[in-house]
Amino acid sequence: MKDLLQNSVFLGVLLSIGAYAIGMLLKRKTGWSILNPLLVSIVLIIAFLLVTGLPYQTYSEGADIISYMLTPATICLAVPLYQQVELLKKNYKAVLAGILSGVISSMITILILALLFGFDHASYVTFLPKSITTAIGMGVSQELGGYVSVTVVVIVLTGVIGNVIADRVLEFLHIEEPIAKGVAIGSASHAIGTARAMEMGQVEGAMSGLSIVVSGIMTVLGATVFSWFL
Repeated sequence: MKDLLQNSVFLGVLLSIGAYAIGMLLKRKTGWSILNPLLVSIVLIIAFLLVTGLPYQTYSEGADIISYMLTPATICLAVPLYQQVELLKKNYKAVLAGILSGVISSMITILILALLFGFDHASYVTFLPKSITTAIGMGVSQELGGYVSVTVVVIVLTGVIGNVIADRVLEFLHIEEPIAKGVAIGSASHAIGTARAMEMGQVEGAMSGLSIVVSGIMTVLGATVFSWFL
């Protein structure tokens, strides 16, 4: 059985799509935000690899095919932004200020927690890019001397948590403005959170997509500066 699995080139793709489909089904049936499809698929895939004894490398070789779809999928986020370009022009100052506030508050929080828990430099810079996309975050972590594999896990968890609790946090803070919602979600929980923002509405999705790009650029610059503080 194990040999058969190892010889399946497309096992990673089938397993990833199947696990995500199960997550989507559970979310649709229960309506529970905690059953985020990405979170469910991660748990199912880990369980499958542990039970079958299949090496992660074998799974990854097949699943990497999905990675090639990430670039065109990310580019598609420009479509809703283009549709809301006039709204963006009228509010660009507030949007940029909101994204900058999100980036700075994220890194200040990491600095405070690092000081409280006695992190060394490598551990500290590992967490600095937690709120940006994986591709950019990995580069930032590696450049600053962090633990890249841990950075990836932190980024995914940040996105999943943002996706799950975004509604409740915004409701608790009485934030009802669509632009503010999109900026908050995109700058705090990158692409995974943006998926939830797009479910909220076109404006929220467009602003969240913009926040992914701008916060990524700001974090690259800001993380370099903040890395000097510890």
